[in-house]
Amino acid sequence: MSSFDEREKGFEKKFAHDEELQFKVSARRNKYIGEWASKILGYNTDQEKEYIQSVIKADFAEAGDEDVFRKVKEDLKDHNILDEDIRKKMDELNEKAKSDFI
Repeated sequence: MSSFDEREKGFEKKFAHDEELQFKVSARRNKYIGEWASKILGYNTDQEKEYIQSVIKADFAEAGDEDVFRKVKEDLKDHNILDEDIRKKMDELNEKAKSDFI
């Protein structure tokens, strides 16, 4: 195998690893967002678990974070939570999720 082929395989492995890590971080962030929002909504333990799953599933609607943002925004519309506050919390919890894997 040539050194070029070895480098190519190395890059492919790194890309696959990075994508898997990003998926795990996003899923963990969505879990944290679900926990945060469920507390605002006043859910009990069973409702919280169900809600967290619905937030995680919402992320599969489209690429990026807008699908999760829209879901949480809609669910919290009666609680006077600003869009900026939701986005700030998402960013904060994304950093927390990253630190869980590093």
